Amino acid sequence: MDKLPELAFYLAKYGYYAIFLLVFIQELGIPNPITNELVLIFCGYLSYTGTLSFYKVILVAISADFIGTSILFFIFYSFSKWLIEHSPKWLPLNGETIEKLKTRLLRHGNRSVFVGRLTPFLRGYVSVAAGMLHVKPQAFLGTVIISAVTWSGGLVLLGRLIGPYWNQMIKESGLISNIVLIVVLIIVIMFIGRYFMRRQMNAK
Repeated sequence: MDKLPELAFYLAKYGYYAIFLLVFIQELGIPNPITNELVLIFCGYLSYTGTLSFYKVILVAISADFIGTSILFFIFYSFSKWLIEHSPKWLPLNGETIEKLKTRLLRHGNRSVFVGRLTPFLRGYVSVAAGMLHVKPQAFLGTVIISAVTWSGGLVLLGRLIGPYWNQMIKESGLISNIVLIVVLIIVIMFIGRYFMRRQMNAK
């Protein structure tokens, strides 16, 4: 909540460059004091007020998401052999985790990448794992562009849709708690849909 004035000032001063940079560096795995979810929802709200163009925000957000995660993927794709052999301490994946992810990717393919990229806290790990497991670049890039449209574009759209209620949300129970609730609901709906899709596929 306290970071919103800072974020508003930064976005007002640097505009779409700020959106790209904030989303891009987090997709690269660099810690960001303001999460992408908050940045994108707030940008959606700013597009509702007319401060920013909705379509430009969508385009910049999707581009930053796609480019950032693609670079992360290719870094680990290129150095996967060395990383697996040396297992540096900063690497977030150990051998056992890699084997589990490999089994899952082989079983579910691009669907695992897509679902993972729509799961908070796992998004970056999916790109790292896919690179280390040498998922075909064409398949990965095709999947992450769709996930970028769905996730980043969806969050901007969400911010625009809740625009009329923004001030009311702040006054009544706090903006952050409401946003967290909305994101949690999205995740729950996504996993419910995934569950029924899996049941349907198993039935066939």
